Amino acid sequence: MTGFAALHAIGKTRLEAGDPAASINPATGEEVGRFPAGGKAEAEAAIAAARRAFDTTLWPQAPRERQLALLRWADAMERDLPRLAELLTLTNGKPLAHSKGEMAGAISEVRYYAGLTRHNPGHAMEVAPGEISVMLREPIGVAGLIVPWNAPAVLLVRSLAPALAVGCSTVTKPAPQTALFTAACMAPLIDDPEVPAGVVNLVLETGHEVAETLVASPDVDVISFTGSNLVGQRIMAAAAPTMKKLSLELGGKSCCLVLDDADVEAVAPKLAAAATIISGQQCTAARRVLVHESRYAEAKAALAQALSGIRIGNGMDAATAMGPLIDARSCDAVWREIEATFEAADEVVLKGERMPGPDGSAFMSPSLVATRDDNAGFVQEEIFGPLLVIEPFADEAEAIAKANNTVYGLSASVWTNRTDAAWRLARALRDGTVWINDHNKLFAEAETGGYRRSGIGRLHGYEALMDFCELKHVYQNVGVVGG
Repeated sequence: MTGFAALHAIGKTRLEAGDPAASINPATGEEVGRFPAGGKAEAEAAIAAARRAFDTTLWPQAPRERQLALLRWADAMERDLPRLAELLTLTNGKPLAHSKGEMAGAISEVRYYAGLTRHNPGHAMEVAPGEISVMLREPIGVAGLIVPWNAPAVLLVRSLAPALAVGCSTVTKPAPQTALFTAACMAPLIDDPEVPAGVVNLVLETGHEVAETLVASPDVDVISFTGSNLVGQRIMAAAAPTMKKLSLELGGKSCCLVLDDADVEAVAPKLAAAATIISGQQCTAARRVLVHESRYAEAKAALAQALSGIRIGNGMDAATAMGPLIDARSCDAVWREIEATFEAADEVVLKGERMPGPDGSAFMSPSLVATRDDNAGFVQEEIFGPLLVIEPFADEAEAIAKANNTVYGLSASVWTNRTDAAWRLARALRDGTVWINDHNKLFAEAETGGYRRSGIGRLHGYEALMDFCELKHVYQNVGVVGG
């Protein structure tokens, strides 16, 4: 289902209007397929359908039916995993093995939330003799989900699955680069005859009208968005008049702290992989490596060697470890930012390049720069591509001060064989996730989210349900026996 006609076959989507838009393979510049690009009218129709479904059907009160719907969706995606993974690679560019892994993770997460569908309890207490207070977790209503292109399967599921699990109705707006994939991924759920019409809506676009309509609409009760800090700020401002709930995972500038006892030769390839995951286009990707000064020279050499050895190519090639960036326009913009760091850094340890390829392709090789200035612009700003910055530190106090000198707080990692030091640093870092001797370990059971400008709320895990719930207090004085 990679073409315009196939999308029209999806029964309950809001896709019937709009001009066909092309989906481009960033590895080849070739057209993968076309999708109908909607706008404000399609968004308003989808919101109205979601509102009716929430207000007039039993979906919000039917956890067993919701569980079965999620399980059917997971089973359908699993049956179609090879085709979906291939479509993910064709539209996103990541290596096929990574796409298969992402699909497996997304399917696992749908099943995780299917389990939680029947376990979203509140609590009750007797606050005084005969006075009963019951706290209920209720679905908030209509959820608007704005999904990015970098991990479109997992990032779709981690908002759509908990929203449906608690009983919300939904409108999903994917990024245009991976719209074909999202439509194919959601098709079994949208077509499910047991899911009431209007509960699941999908609107595709190439611009911003749909997203803007979702954010501003008084009939949308919560917005879940993953993306840049700047867009997150705009969403907060646009949502303010309606006071809707927000779940935002925004930018990051992940620091990796390498202590003096770490095995640098063993750690370097892991950090290189963490820096180049999705070609550096992941919010939790390794951005800064802080190394004890006694291992600084060794770490520079090891990281440069590890990064230069990464095999770059078409994601459909089994030997590829890093694919292209998402599109040629983004690649050009990121390359301009990286070129500027070559002028500003203390040392260019590994100078990447904007690689040649077919017209419309978006290949770039990794870069490594060194600096002692943790206030430098390229240290402070999120650059969404394969750029790694290495910095020295003298002791734990300086490492913490440098790592926390940022407006972000999404993730970090600590690399050491000393458990006490690892936990001291993990507790001192102002980040929502800290990995010890690993990086980018994300899974359904563990909540993720950021401190400071890296976001609001939590996704994955049990706590993600609360992003799509309201907490209601019901009180009654029932009296006491003999009172």
